[in-house]
Amino acid sequence: MSKTAILVHGGFEGGWCWTRVAEPLRAQGWRVFTPSLTGLGDRAHLLSPAVSFQTHVQDILGIIEAEELRDVVLVGHSAGGTVITGVADAAAATVAALVYLDASLPEPGQSMFDFMGDTQGVPDLFRSQAAEKGDGWRIPAGPPFDAAGFGIEDADDQAWFNRRMTDHPLAAFADPIPLTGAWEKVPSKTYLRCEGFQIAHGEPTIARCEADPTWRTERWPDGHSPHITSPAKVVAAIVAAL
Repeated sequence: MSKTAILVHGGFEGGWCWTRVAEPLRAQGWRVFTPSLTGLGDRAHLLSPAVSFQTHVQDILGIIEAEELRDVVLVGHSAGGTVITGVADAAAATVAALVYLDASLPEPGQSMFDFMGDTQGVPDLFRSQAAEKGDGWRIPAGPPFDAAGFGIEDADDQAWFNRRMTDHPLAAFADPIPLTGAWEKVPSKTYLRCEGFQIAHGEPTIARCEADPTWRTERWPDGHSPHITSPAKVVAAIVAAL
């Protein structure tokens, strides 16, 4: 089986966030793609009201199609979990493994906001930020969802992370996610829960996966960004997924 991975970043980030994971994988002979989703990272100039959840799914499907990839390991961090679920649902035959890195795992028809729930007020916060500072359709990057909020403690890493964050399209979080269930047939599914990040949906999500024998699960003490703070662990988890 070929060793190919597509690493999908979370909200406000870009392909740049995977550097510490991608390079060690490539050194082990992996072919690794680290795209920035439309409107984010190096593609921030494409951010517009037209960017939706399906745009981000198509970003990844486009790589699979253009590069004629097979047996892909899809890795999603945070909101990237929603994206890889949609991609695997649309192209399950090309996906060998799914790795959720403290990531969203929606039910059919849920949006990212639905998945998160209102326990901590995040959906309302994002909607209000978009209304007040983002022309009604984009969520400005910054606190409380910045490097410190994501569990990055090193001062240099915080500065590096914060200066690269970009605004996020509201629709990518608010759009309902159509799923047929095809993604559940992917042969290998792994959920990695970072228990240092306290968020309401964290425990129900890992518990749901632990109760399903088709999943491999691990609980880590890390904060929300182990791809930056503990990259070797992430590399090992991706290698183990095949």
